[in-house]
Amino acid sequence: MPALPTSAEVVVIGGGAIGTSIAFHLAEAGVRDVVLLERGELGQESTCKAAGGVRAQFSDRINIELGARSLEAFGRFARHPGQEIDLHRVGYLFLLSTEADVASFERDVELQNDLGVTSRMIDVEEAARLSPRIATDGLLAAAFSPDDGHCTPESVVLGYATGARRRGARICTGVTVTGMEHVGDEIRTVRTDRGDITVGTVVCAAGAWSAAVGEMAGTALPVTPYKRQIVFTEPMPDLEPTVPFTIDFTTSFYFHREARGLLMGMSDPEQGPGFDQTYTEDWLPRLGEAMERRAPGLLEVGLTSGWGGLYEVTPDHNALIGRSSSTPNLLYATGFSGHGFLQAPAVGEVVRDLVRDRTPFVDVGPLSADRFTDGSEIRPESHIV
Repeated sequence: MPALPTSAEVVVIGGGAIGTSIAFHLAEAGVRDVVLLERGELGQESTCKAAGGVRAQFSDRINIELGARSLEAFGRFARHPGQEIDLHRVGYLFLLSTEADVASFERDVELQNDLGVTSRMIDVEEAARLSPRIATDGLLAAAFSPDDGHCTPESVVLGYATGARRRGARICTGVTVTGMEHVGDEIRTVRTDRGDITVGTVVCAAGAWSAAVGEMAGTALPVTPYKRQIVFTEPMPDLEPTVPFTIDFTTSFYFHREARGLLMGMSDPEQGPGFDQTYTEDWLPRLGEAMERRAPGLLEVGLTSGWGGLYEVTPDHNALIGRSSSTPNLLYATGFSGHGFLQAPAVGEVVRDLVRDRTPFVDVGPLSADRFTDGSEIRPESHIV
């Protein structure tokens, strides 16, 4: 096992899509002595258990801009940083069953279009043509963006980590952060189970574990873990070659093509917080109810396997991105509430610029963790999957 560096200009804590993207963008910008610490293997936690969706269909300017910028990066990922990610631009299709949701999505699509996103409202007939497995009973309309889609999360992490290493960053796996030593109001030492690192700047990209990292750093990061599960069908010989990432917005039931079958999932409003990631079948009856309503033909398809992972949820379902007001050399990019993987390329750019005291392409000031204590809370993100 290689020796742990004893000093670093920047230490990034967390080796998922967000952390590896940050390390890559910092190293590419010429920041020396970038060290990424991951307690397990790269991407093994939330990233590798993500559904892989990538989109810019959100309900507010910041998330739209982060999503759109990331879509551009995913589109050229094979060239920069240089890794095939199996990107399928099959579109995202939100199925809408209430007048209130239709009105909300109409407003959101107008904003998305103003920001250059090619989303549109469509009628029920077109939705059924795009996603023939759905039942249209109760549907009023849908929202669709053809530029959205899905790709392979593990490949994205591999691409960023490989690119970061090539540019001089050091990626250290199997390292657990155990504490931090402060001098005045700044972190000067990151303590780990493999030794101490003298640091200039620390970036928390620890996902569901960020609250504990924030506590070590003296900064409140209100991130709560919630289990989410997905399941895979058996191969479907008659499956359409193109299946949009289809979401029944009322129930949150979603599916998209994965190899010769489908990946399916949905949120569980009764799921309590915690770090348990054990895959269980107690959610399948609720999934079956949603399928019976929106895609009853899929009830006849056998299931093969599934897995559980963690969402890193903030009180308003918006990310925490910024610099700590109490610990000036701590930055954070966490709490993405299910959107971290798809926003990782853009977030890497943003944190790179914040570390270098430059102005990012999007103003992430409203995503400061301080919003929960200084009265500046923003509109909750409504496009949750």
